[in-house]
Amino acid sequence: MPRSVSPSSSEPGGARVRGPVNHLRAATLRAAHEPQMDVLTIPFLGAERAALQYPFGDLHRSGATLAAGSDWPVSSPAPMAALHTAVHRRQPGAGPEAPAFLPEQRLGLGAALAAYTAGSAYVNHLDDTGTIRAGNLADLAVLDRDPFEDPADIAAARVLQTYVGGVRVHAADDA
Repeated sequence: MPRSVSPSSSEPGGARVRGPVNHLRAATLRAAHEPQMDVLTIPFLGAERAALQYPFGDLHRSGATLAAGSDWPVSSPAPMAALHTAVHRRQPGAGPEAPAFLPEQRLGLGAALAAYTAGSAYVNHLDDTGTIRAGNLADLAVLDRDPFEDPADIAAARVLQTYVGGVRVHAADDA
């Protein structure tokens, strides 16, 4: 697995090596039963190899650092839809009766959010963002609801405000 390197005065040659990181990218959205998966991918791979796809839960349980983001324009840039799929292993809009794709590979909401925030900051060597703590940049999004209160429909959450470095750069009309 590739290692990431960033400049640092604390290491010889000014480089700081970070350990392996699993980047979820658009794979998060594909980790669900949908036509491409069910009609094209699973029949091509076969049941044994198809069961090895998108092992996010196993990676998280092993202690791996997860980083998540969009692979747009090849997939949706919608992070809430990807979070929904990572947590439920079903596409947004699929009801609880829809079968989950490899349900043992689900991530908890906290782990999925950490992959999109702290994990992405880590892989990009942005050590002063990705978490909310004193001294960090205030890069954050304010949602219209707490997704932990009703995780059944994470994808329905809307961004009301976005802050970058403590400055509001987006506000919905109803924010």
